[in-house]
Amino acid sequence: MDGKGAKNVIQDNFYPVAMTIAGSDSGGGAGIQADLRTFAALGVFGCSAVTALTAQNPLGVSGIMPVSPEIVKAQMEAVLSEFEVKALKTGMLFSREIIETVAECLEDFRGAVIVDPVMVSTSGSRLLRDDAIETLAERLLPRATIATPNRFEAEILSGRTIAASEDVRAAAESCRKKFGCGIIIKGGHFADAEDASDYVLLEDGAFTLSTKRLPLPELTTHGTGCTFSAAIAAGIANGLPLKDAIAGAKEFVRSSLEHNVRTGRKFHSMFPAGFLKKEKS
Repeated sequence: MDGKGAKNVIQDNFYPVAMTIAGSDSGGGAGIQADLRTFAALGVFGCSAVTALTAQNPLGVSGIMPVSPEIVKAQMEAVLSEFEVKALKTGMLFSREIIETVAECLEDFRGAVIVDPVMVSTSGSRLLRDDAIETLAERLLPRATIATPNRFEAEILSGRTIAASEDVRAAAESCRKKFGCGIIIKGGHFADAEDASDYVLLEDGAFTLSTKRLPLPELTTHGTGCTFSAAIAAGIANGLPLKDAIAGAKEFVRSSLEHNVRTGRKFHSMFPAGFLKKEKS
């Protein structure tokens, strides 16, 4: 095989790469574990930088140990210096110092950045220190391609109360004006609605993505936010335009929820569709 032929084989076999910068969930339902599982299910090689170790399961978080900013930086530099990362997502960043470090490491990054501004876990545990919110808003969100806050995170970032659909639009417009990035306000926390509707505001306009709410066992939705942002990153890494990546991520989460499996004594967990195949008895 000549040199040209060898080069073509390497290019043909090149695997898309995405990265997650987030905390570790010992229960496996959210965080780094959910992100890497999502990348794999969508045909993307996943790299990671761990920002914190947590002791948790879907019922709650019993302990958090942040990783030093120096090690976060070392992880990011090791990955970004060797891998052609097309898209990355951030999740739990925990502290002002870690956010500063992540922002500095991304100064020369040219891929897509999806920021999931994780502040509080589904079980109610604080995953972002109060003094880090301003740093997130000033240092990282302006660097984002798109941010994916839930209702409560969007209220904090926009400074607006969100009670109705017009409030969602106003909050999204406020966030876009402040940070200059695309915004998706996720609708999962509007419990009284029949549909789970996400409001998407991009540079070229706004649209809504809706799916019917599913009758799900308690705690099944643990990790859906992580999975959604990871699926967007995977879609972009696979070469999809941003709108298609967002729509694909919405469908991926819906399908994953439909295929939830029992993984513990008291709860169910979500798995990417087709990732776990259970034999019928």
